[in-house]
Amino acid sequence: MALLTCKNLCVNYDNFHAVSDINFSIEKGDYVFVVGENGSGKSTLIKTIAGLLKPKSGEIIFGDDTTNKIGYLPQQTVIQRDFPASVYEVVLSGCLNSKGIIPFYTKKDKKRADENIAKLGIKHLKHKCYRELSGGQQQRVLLARALCATKDLLILDEPVAGLDPIVTAEMYKIIKKLNEENNITIIMVSHDIDSAVNNANKVLHMDNSLLFFGTSDEYKESEVGKKFLGGKHNVCDDK
Repeated sequence: MALLTCKNLCVNYDNFHAVSDINFSIEKGDYVFVVGENGSGKSTLIKTIAGLLKPKSGEIIFGDDTTNKIGYLPQQTVIQRDFPASVYEVVLSGCLNSKGIIPFYTKKDKKRADENIAKLGIKHLKHKCYRELSGGQQQRVLLARALCATKDLLILDEPVAGLDPIVTAEMYKIIKKLNEENNITIIMVSHDIDSAVNNANKVLHMDNSLLFFGTSDEYKESEVGKKFLGGKHNVCDDK
């Protein structure tokens, strides 16, 4: 059974038909880049998969009880960058996704936070204030937080936006390693189509409806892929 399947999915955003008649399935272990023009519905789609928006029609079917095991890293806001908490507190808060009515963190939660802090290479930052970190360090912290919420599915909305090229390359390596070594399914929104075909095994290209969904190799040979890759066409954040 697929990890998740979208069937005839339609989503409105601010009374606009942001996503229309979307159909695709993602398997366990896939690394999917979601790409497309500004305003093409990329972020709307993944917010709906993450449960933050409700479909107007259609459905999202999760396999293996994945619904409550999603790690989500949204686009970061100015307010979030100035959050007055320690790195450890931010990472540990990712465990809240599975806490239910339990009002406290268990030893298992704290161990998981420490493991993910080590996995992201930020042990030396554990007791630092989050708002004092660089942009790249903050993104590692937020990725560690998202990992505390899941062992199955990470949804990342422009995780390298605003980062310099060196830090961007490091983040791509970390994410690819999580996919390959930990078998975590990745769905990532990006404006960088070149990186999509070089890192992911599948590409989902949006233009409010689905322009393309398939392997990276198939995308490179498709009409839409040739158009965007040939033109080195980078696109921006969207709703």
